[in-house]
Amino acid sequence: MLTVKNLTLNPLLREANFSVERGEILTLMGPSGSGKSTLFAWMIGALSADFQAHGELWLDDERLDSRPVEKRGIGILFQDALLFDHFSVGQNLMLALPASIRKARREQVEQALASAGLAGFYASDPATLSGGERSRVSLLRALLAQPRALLLDEPFSRLDKSLRVTFREWVFAQVRAQNIPVVLVTHDDDDIPPGGRVIQLAGWQ
Repeated sequence: MLTVKNLTLNPLLREANFSVERGEILTLMGPSGSGKSTLFAWMIGALSADFQAHGELWLDDERLDSRPVEKRGIGILFQDALLFDHFSVGQNLMLALPASIRKARREQVEQALASAGLAGFYASDPATLSGGERSRVSLLRALLAQPRALLLDEPFSRLDKSLRVTFREWVFAQVRAQNIPVVLVTHDDDDIPPGGRVIQLAGWQ
């Protein structure tokens, strides 16, 4: 379970509290400037010095808010697919694999690409990918890192409407298969998973 306890982010949020179970996708909603991305920055350990934070972040029985980014085990997917264009698609994904995985690394990457409908893309130049293909590669990279929780920062907002629907369904299926807690921030009602819980950030302002 991923839990935020009594979080105040001056000057944006006050006394924010929520928990997310394994396999659940919780949606946080609010307009631009309401603190969604700042909340995520705090959760991954990359909060700007312009903000003061007081509160606790827990994952299962471990408190994480005092740990550095690399020790938290929390992945994040942004609205922009931030790929390294000087590496191939496969090399981008290879970088995400934990160091503990020493064997069959390329095979794991090839299998991940095939699962996303991108078989044969290992050697492709990221610059040649469509927006939807880049988004799929970006999510695969986040999942191959084997995060213990995942944050989705408006990952569908840059896609056209038809692609957005299919990609959204694929993302939800992929993250649920990982059985990890997931937090999605958006300002679009269409992005809410069917039957999913929604929290309005306005309640903490």
